[in-house]
Amino acid sequence: MQMPHARLKMKESYEVNSRGLEIFSKSWLPETSPPKAMVYFCHGYGDTCTFFIEGIARKLASSGYGVFSMDYPGFGLSEGLHGYIPSFDKLVDDVIEHYSKAKENPEICNLPSFLFGQSMGGAVALKVHMKQPDEWTGAVLLAPMCKIADDMVPPWLVTQLLVGIAKFLPKQKLVPQQDLAELAFRDVKKREQAAYNVIAYKHKPRLRTALELLNTTQEIEKQLDKVSLPLLILHGENDRVTDPSISQALYEKASSSDKKLILYKDAYHALLEGEPDEIILRVLGDIISWLDEHTS
Repeated sequence: MQMPHARLKMKESYEVNSRGLEIFSKSWLPETSPPKAMVYFCHGYGDTCTFFIEGIARKLASSGYGVFSMDYPGFGLSEGLHGYIPSFDKLVDDVIEHYSKAKENPEICNLPSFLFGQSMGGAVALKVHMKQPDEWTGAVLLAPMCKIADDMVPPWLVTQLLVGIAKFLPKQKLVPQQDLAELAFRDVKKREQAAYNVIAYKHKPRLRTALELLNTTQEIEKQLDKVSLPLLILHGENDRVTDPSISQALYEKASSSDKKLILYKDAYHALLEGEPDEIILRVLGDIISWLDEHTS
């Protein structure tokens, strides 16, 4: 989708982190004026910090926001076995390390800073906030992975079997899964575009990864009351990947005094990537006006 945008400063970089892994990141800044605030993007499981994110980041940067985004180890252009999450907590620590370093830049260090998490990135953003409760101005969560939809989770017996096998074969791509693009993208043309994101992980989930995701969602589900920062939660009512009822629960249980939940009728999981253009523009409009309210 073509977005009109002002002139932007874009930068890509590779940096080795404290665990010795090379991390790819990208930033988008308005060219003519300093940004109003910084948005730190946490991408989803079948996604990367470029491709679909590009249009979103440009739209935010054209509205006066700086955007910073990274590929997690094992995703996109960062180092690591593709699609492999041996420890979700370590992944979260990698994100904290990378974004804390980015925030030290003297040009942006005093600006409000927002987490922006999509799907699995919503779980990453929530965990980052729980580890750094006072470091962030607010969070935008799109279809956050606080619970995987029931029909996405293998039956109990299969799960137990996978837990056993994962101890010996953690990297094997053995987890049964429906076609994610079909479940996540309502707009057929955009579903076809997803195939062109060649660096995104599209195979069956690796055993250890699947268990880490499942354990993380169970853990977050029990700690929703620990979420205390200003919150905008957006979810499609027809999402069959992450459960919209948990976004409702997050909204109700979060201890934040400033929180807002928007549910989009008929919308699927990929709110900013897989919906008809008018819905995507509406979602972006809702995000930008919320950010504007929290930075002015």
